[in-house]
Amino acid sequence: MTGRTWRAACPSCGAPVDFQSAASASAVCSYCRSTLVRDGEALRRIGQSAELFDDHTPLQLGAAGRYQGEPFTLLGRLQMAYEGGTWNEWHALFDNGRTGWLSEDNGAYVLAFDAPVPADAPQPGALRAGERRAVGGQAWEVASVQRAKLLAAQGELPAPPPRAAEFTVADLRSTRGEVATLDDADPARLGWSVGRAVALAELSMTGLSEESEKTLRGRSFECPHCGAPLTARLASTQSMVCGQCKAVVDLSAGVGADLAHYTQAQGHLDGGQPQIPLGSTGTLALGGEALPWQVVGYVERAELPEEAEDEQTFWREYLLYHRSAGFAFLVDADDGWSWARPITGVPERVGEHVKQDGVQYKPLYTYTGTVTYVLGEFYWRLQRDERTRNTDYRGLGAHARKRLNREAAGSEVTWSAGEALEAATVARAFRLPDDRLSALQRDTLPLGGGSGAGLLKPLLIFGLLVVIIVVLTQCGGDDCDELRSTFGAGSNEYRQCLQSGGGGTGMRTGGGAFGGFSTGGGHK
Repeated sequence: MTGRTWRAACPSCGAPVDFQSAASASAVCSYCRSTLVRDGEALRRIGQSAELFDDHTPLQLGAAGRYQGEPFTLLGRLQMAYEGGTWNEWHALFDNGRTGWLSEDNGAYVLAFDAPVPADAPQPGALRAGERRAVGGQAWEVASVQRAKLLAAQGELPAPPPRAAEFTVADLRSTRGEVATLDDADPARLGWSVGRAVALAELSMTGLSEESEKTLRGRSFECPHCGAPLTARLASTQSMVCGQCKAVVDLSAGVGADLAHYTQAQGHLDGGQPQIPLGSTGTLALGGEALPWQVVGYVERAELPEEAEDEQTFWREYLLYHRSAGFAFLVDADDGWSWARPITGVPERVGEHVKQDGVQYKPLYTYTGTVTYVLGEFYWRLQRDERTRNTDYRGLGAHARKRLNREAAGSEVTWSAGEALEAATVARAFRLPDDRLSALQRDTLPLGGGSGAGLLKPLLIFGLLVVIIVVLTQCGGDDCDELRSTFGAGSNEYRQCLQSGGGGTGMRTGGGAFGGFSTGGGHK
C-alpha cells in the first residue's frame, strides 16, 4: 500500500480518521464508533456502529496478502449475522485500486469482487435453495437464501454499511467453481459480487492476529447447563459440546452470559469416546499434499427409514481441522471409510449423472439423515433433531473410489467431494493400536463398477448370501457380539441389534454417507 491519502476529524469526537484509499466513501471512527461518510472535504455522521464482538478471527485491519500476483491490504470489516451464526466480510484494497471482499464460507474463505448487477437478476427473496437459475448469461445453482443483518462495522469501507434492520442475501454457485452473492441490503439497488474459494496459505497473508490462523488460544466460559469450565479453541467455532454433561452449547452469537444450549442423551459411545479420540492428529493427503489433521469434532448420524418397517442405519463423521487448509470430514459408514470437503461450486448435470473436475458420477442413494449425538467443536450451529436430505454419488469407471454428496438442510444446499479410504490408512494416520484395526474394517469396495467385474459380481453376491444364511442359522437371538466388538457396547448398531432380538445387523442397505455434515457457514 502507498502512504496515507486523506485525513479528517471525526465530527462526533474530533479524533483523526484516516483514509488510505481516495475511493473509500465511508469509515467507522475507531474511537467513538460513529459511522461516517465523506461529504466533500469533511465527514458526515450517519449513525453509530455497534461494538464488535470478539470472534477470534485470524484476520485484522492492516493484514496484507497477494492474490494472482497483486498485493492487497485489509482496510475494513463488516460483521454480519444470520439464523445459523455469524460471518465477517473484510474490505480488501488492492494496490492497483481494485476493491474486493474476503469472506468466510463453510469453514474456508472466498475472495469476491463487486460487479455490475445483471439485467435479469431476480430479487434474492424470490430464490429458493437448490433451484437452478440463469443470471447474466450463466447457469447458477442457488446454494442458500438467508435473512441477515449487520452486527457491527470497522475501518474503511467502499460504501456506507447496510442500515436496514434485516435484508435478504442469496448465494449462487456455478460449475466453474464460482460463488456469487445477491443481496438487497441497499433498498435503491441490488448488490452482486462474484468470487472463488481461496486458502489463507495461498494468499501469503502477513500481519495476522497473534492467535495465528484460526488457532488455539481459546475462549473460556462456563457450561450453561452444568457450570463446568469450557474453552472453545477454534476461532470459527459456532457450537461445542460440554465434556462433562454433553450439552450442546450455541456460540454463534458470541460468548456471553446467556448461552443457548440443549442437552442430549448419553450412552451412545462405548466408554464415552469415538474410535478415533478427539484431539488426535493424523497425517492424510485429502486431495492434495499430506497434512496433519486434528480431530476437533465427532458426529453420530442416522438415516431415517422411509417406511416404518425399514431398519434404521447409522454412520459416523469426524470433523478434521488444519490451521491453513481449513476443515474436512472423515466419514465412517458401513460401506467403508472416506473423506470429504465442501466445494465452492456445483457439479455439472449430465442426465441422471453429474460431472465434477472431469469425473462423471452416478447417483447411489437419496435419504433423510439426522444427527443423534455429537462431541467436540463445530464451525456451524448445531440444532436438535435437524434433518438433512442427502444424495450420494460414486465415480464411474476408473474413478470408482471418488465420492460426491449433496446435502440440503433448511434454506441451504452444500456439495462435498472426496474419496474412499482404506481402514488401514486411517489406523496408520492416527497411530491407532494394532488391535483397533479390525474394528475399523468396513466393506469398502463396490461389487461392480470396473471392467472385468461382470463374472465377479454374481459370484460375490452368491457367496455373501451363503454367509448370511449360515450366520442367521447359527446365531442365537441375542448374538450381537460382532457389532459390539466393531462399534462398541454403546453404539447405535449394537443397541438396535439387542432391541431386535439379535437378528438385525444394523448394516446399511440403503443410503450411504459420502459427504460431510457441512450445513451452515454461508458467507454474505
